Amino acid sequence: MNTDRPYGQEDATYQAAGGEEGIRNLVDTFYDLMASRLEYQKIHRWHPDDATARDKLWRFLSGWMGGPRRYSEKYGPLNIPRAHAHLPVTEKERDMWLNCMRDALARQPYPEDFKEYLIKQLSVPAEAVKLAATKRQISDERD
Repeated sequence: MNTDRPYGQEDATYQAAGGEEGIRNLVDTFYDLMASRLEYQKIHRWHPDDATARDKLWRFLSGWMGGPRRYSEKYGPLNIPRAHAHLPVTEKERDMWLNCMRDALARQPYPEDFKEYLIKQLSVPAEAVKLAATKRQISDERD
């Protein structure tokens, strides 16, 4: 899992995460926690097809971390905010998702600085999803 390159350069993040197997473990831990913990039930209900949701997140994270672009291979191009704009994501749900990911990361054999790096980086698309939902809500209220 060690790399000489800083996270975010080339495939350094992907390698630090353990490649395909490491990312699958992270995603499985994330969804297992989401399904089993009461505090995450609201966002878990947004993923009725658990197997597809796991596959999509694994594929997204693979490319997002600098590895193979598995998401586009199977599902085509991805615009994360647009894909989630139908969901009522507020600060509460954004933070719920990030906290669940933080809990999943805590169970991975990653260095602490890598866990912190990932949460910081994942906060960017999480915020974009929240902003897209807010814009949709404002637009709906105007109609």
